[in-house]
Formats: sequence, structure tokens, C-alpha cells
Amino acid sequence: MAAAAPRVRAGCPHCRTSFELDADALRLAIGASARTTFYSFTCPGCGEAVRKPAGERIVELLTGAGVRTMRLTGR
Repeated sequence: MAAAAPRVRAGCPHCRTSFELDADALRLAIGASARTTFYSFTCPGCGEAVRKPAGERIVELLTGAGVRTMRLTGR
């Protein structure tokens, strides 16, 4: 039997609902500073795009769950 895909708890600031998302429904962007490090997803309840800051612990949790990660480079 295959292991269940990791799920991540999230909440929408627009419609105020809480839910669980599959790791592939989220994106993590790691920038040069805390201001440019965030995760994003589309709320399954209201369809709004959501972007939230991601501190070190959130980055650890999301990468551990297999969320796709993009490294942002500054020029």
C-alpha cells in the first residue's frame, strides 16, 4: 500500500476558512530576506490567490512535506 501524500494545513485570510492542501497545491519561494520568502496557494473555498510569509520553521515544514521550492535570486 502506498503512503498517503503529505498534507499541509492552511488558512485563507480572505474567506477565513481553514483546510488541508496536498503539497503539490502550494509553492514556496525562498528569497534573500524574510520579506522575500513566502508560500502561496489558491484557496479551495473562495478561489482567491493567497501569499503568506514563511519563516525558518515554515520553510522546514513545507520542504519536508515536499512542497515545490523556488529560490529567488537578486540582481
